[in-house]
Amino acid sequence: MSENNPTLTRLDEQIDWYDKKSMANQKYFKRCKIIEMISAASIPFTAGFSAPALLTASLGLLIVIIEGLQQLNQFHNNWITYRSTCEALRHEKYLYLGNAGPYCKAEGRVSLLAERVESLVSQEHAKWIFGRTETSKCN
Repeated sequence: MSENNPTLTRLDEQIDWYDKKSMANQKYFKRCKIIEMISAASIPFTAGFSAPALLTASLGLLIVIIEGLQQLNQFHNNWITYRSTCEALRHEKYLYLGNAGPYCKAEGRVSLLAERVESLVSQEHAKWIFGRTETSKCN
């Protein structure tokens, strides 16, 4: 269906992009947190068994570096924001395809879809810019 409709093609591309980016950020966030937890739990363990101080210090250093990367890249925030946008875009698609919600009596259904899709993408972009601006203010 989207082959003949550039608006639906764009919508499908955006859904795919946000879905992939959300899953990637979720994966990065969870990996970082798992490494942090293992490292943090290992510090008292290594100290209790009189492991070399360099090993214990290295675990602490690893935690700081990983948390810095998380703050810099905002994996958690991106995961949540991208997932939210992806689901909102899917919602619009299903309303449009089902001729429901704002599309049931609209004269220019495709135009309305295009406007609503671009509005959702613009809102997400504005949130992304705001998040980056807030992060840079903290540094």
